[in-house]
Amino acid sequence: MNTATKRGRVLAVRLDGLGDVLLTGPALRALAAGSRHVTLLAGPAGASVAPLLPGVNDVLVYKAPWVGPNPQPLDGGCLRFLMRELLLGDFDEAVIFTSFHQSPLPAALLLRMTAVPRVSAISVDYPGSLLDVRHLVDEDIPETERALSLARAAGFPLPPDDDGRLALRHPLPDVSALVPAERYVAVHPGCTAPARTWPVERWAQAVRELTADGHQVVVTGSKNERELTARTAGESGAVDLGGRTRLPELAAVLAGAAVTVAPNTGPAHLSAAAGTPVVSLFAPVVPAVRWAPYGVETVLLGDQDAPCAGTRARECPVPGHPCLSGVTARDVVSAVEKLLAPAGHREGGAA
Repeated sequence: MNTATKRGRVLAVRLDGLGDVLLTGPALRALAAGSRHVTLLAGPAGASVAPLLPGVNDVLVYKAPWVGPNPQPLDGGCLRFLMRELLLGDFDEAVIFTSFHQSPLPAALLLRMTAVPRVSAISVDYPGSLLDVRHLVDEDIPETERALSLARAAGFPLPPDDDGRLALRHPLPDVSALVPAERYVAVHPGCTAPARTWPVERWAQAVRELTADGHQVVVTGSKNERELTARTAGESGAVDLGGRTRLPELAAVLAGAAVTVAPNTGPAHLSAAAGTPVVSLFAPVVPAVRWAPYGVETVLLGDQDAPCAGTRARECPVPGHPCLSGVTARDVVSAVEKLLAPAGHREGGAA
């Protein structure tokens, strides 16, 4: 698009988690292609990945009381500070990205109060005069495509040379001192929602079987997950990177991996953004059609018809955790080897 025909300053709103912001990345690139400047308004977790996303010029951070599993009461001082920043931003328009279970209307009201002249969002609820573009979409589509459909409706199509996959801004940090020189598998056992992951003993067994089969394994996790990663790596010979990487280094570790093994959590989407295939231990508390890793080869493990399906539970509501308890360490090894097989010998793509 010719610079002269680009629109002005655009505010993109995505107030939830790291993975949610990553899945919105292609839509953010669409906004950037059609505007002179893109600011992302994100929650604290989502804001952490913004510097890695192509097309994002700067970031505002706000912990919205209408988003997240444990929202805090509205803080008037923080809200007034945000309103001041929005007024100073002098935005020409805003696009509010949400998940199917979220309402864009609290954010839309805030933007109207700060004089943003054009606001677009997906809204099942009647928005009155809060939205200029009220978009409706089939809910059973991948979250990335949902966001892209809103960007198009707001007048920001992806450029023809953009394939619409997740992507990261390069260069990533050099992590050669942290990872094996040989091909390795990244295992990320952590997840903030226990319903979406295995107990640590199962992760440790999977790592033991991967290393016993000759795979180099790197176990990743945040500094708050160091006990988890240490127990997962155990005495298998796997490299334990728990607490040793910030987000850019984690992205580089995942980019260098041959395959990532992870539950449905932000680093699974970070792996997809890095172009690395994913073995996804996917609990169906949210639908895989919307939330599975996007745009890379993926093997989905877990009973997608288990009784917890669609509950959005963070703690497993079914005794025995049946959606993931039937997945074995050998299933993980087989899935890894399927993704490592030469392309011509693989039996299908995503499973």
